[in-house]
Amino acid sequence: MRIGELASRTGVSVRSLRYYEEQKLIVSCRSAGGQRQYREDVVERVAFIRRLYAAGLSSSTIIELLPCAYAPSETNSDVALARMEQERDRLSRHIDELARTRDTLDGLMARAREFRETLRETVPH
Repeated sequence: MRIGELASRTGVSVRSLRYYEEQKLIVSCRSAGGQRQYREDVVERVAFIRRLYAAGLSSSTIIELLPCAYAPSETNSDVALARMEQERDRLSRHIDELARTRDTLDGLMARAREFRETLRETVPH
């Protein structure tokens, strides 16, 4: 199938599919006219890649995980699970950092509200 059909069937833009190919997440072959041609199984692969992106994984991490799906073995599974655990830990650290940032902002907002109240008390309307 051509890239436009793949885009239509997967809900992924042509631009994103080109990016996936640049990153070696998917492969195509070229027709005699130079157009990209994709095999039928690429539709499922794109859906899988989208799920991995939705989980917050980068293209380089996704490349590391693909062997588990397309060349299943205990070794590939162990490697993939270890890599996903690393990514989960990274996300947890980021969530903790965001929570601290939110708490800091809450503190600033509380002080701003207190200051606003002092303005009401001291500044005539």
